[in-house]
Amino acid sequence: MTKGHYPSTATRRPDRAALFIAVVLAAIAGLIFWDVSRLAGAAGYSQVGPTTVPYAIACCLLALAIWTGFEAFRGDFPERERQEIAPVIWIVGGLAAQMLLLNVAGFSIATGILFALTARGFGKRKLWFSLPVGIVLCFVVWVIFAKLLQLSLPAGPLERLFF
Repeated sequence: MTKGHYPSTATRRPDRAALFIAVVLAAIAGLIFWDVSRLAGAAGYSQVGPTTVPYAIACCLLALAIWTGFEAFRGDFPERERQEIAPVIWIVGGLAAQMLLLNVAGFSIATGILFALTARGFGKRKLWFSLPVGIVLCFVVWVIFAKLLQLSLPAGPLERLFF
């Protein structure tokens, strides 16, 4: 069927998001190629050396970049819904808060804030509830990893209060 003078299957423009992904994949592949080229590639007695796997990964990433770019120009990717930016901001804000507070506030509080802000990003509106729940859960995780498994996690005022 046609609508007016145009066929119903009008050609779509190249997918800009997929082209961006293809460029990023190619850039990562190029970075790996450049970094591995600086290594001393002494393979020793076999053909496999310290550069073999990074070169294979870079080749795979480059192949994915080419494939993604080709599919983007063909318009084979399905139409995507409009991206909701607010949940992304909540989650990225939680990650930034955790990174900034980890050494100051300790693992439990910093990761509890990440938990609460991520829950808010996924639609849980009650920060007054999810923040203490997150801190308690993260404190339990800290106790398991730091005390039982003897792994080093940053301790803050809450952890020093109990241990």
